[in-house]
Amino acid sequence: MADHSSTRPYRQIDPRKIIGTIDLLGNRITERFPESGLSKVVGELDLIAGEAVARTEWIQRPILPLRIGAGLLVVAILVLIGWLITSLNRPDMKDTSNFIQFIESSIGSVVFIGATILFLINCETRIKRQRALKAIHELRSLAHIVDMHQLTKDPDRYLLGGNVTASSPKRTMTPFELGRYLDYCSEILSLISKIAALYVQGLEDQVILDAVDEIEDLTAGLSRKIWQKITILDSIASRVPETPKPG
Repeated sequence: MADHSSTRPYRQIDPRKIIGTIDLLGNRITERFPESGLSKVVGELDLIAGEAVARTEWIQRPILPLRIGAGLLVVAILVLIGWLITSLNRPDMKDTSNFIQFIESSIGSVVFIGATILFLINCETRIKRQRALKAIHELRSLAHIVDMHQLTKDPDRYLLGGNVTASSPKRTMTPFELGRYLDYCSEILSLISKIAALYVQGLEDQVILDAVDEIEDLTAGLSRKIWQKITILDSIASRVPETPKPG
């Protein structure tokens, strides 16, 4: 049966689509909130997305020195087994002690070479896993930074007011702008989880899968908090008329 996977783009995440979406989101944030901290966050996300594409492409490629080393060791085992078979016909192998000693040394060599092959194979997986986990940790940190940006954006304070202290955060947004700001934060969190999912496509590893699941749980939980604020904002804004912003 013919392989139609290349003609079915909806079975894998296209990193180019993610980068394009990030660029568009960055333009939207910059146009509405120029020089804001959130615009710098999405700019950093754009850089991380580009790095993620390069990393996943590297992860999908074999590490040739390790593969070549493992291949040479496989050949060495085959040669050793062939030599073992031919050596059994030697006259001195008729002696029981010589035969047992020869078998023990040969088996020991095969086991040692086999263990080295497994080490090289696992070494490639560990190298790729370590690089992917480092990148996923960066995404986790960025998700928490996004959460910090929306932390003081309380809709009830914007609309209902209250006592303001010297340490109170400045609130210059209109309810509409606040809603857009919170929505942008939620979009950034969603894109963070999509970038993390790229590493699962490039490396089938349970440790990486668990780490990506943690990122998805984290971003989903943070997004729920944001959408609770948006819901409150919509509820209050429907009862409190918005004061026009000067200019």
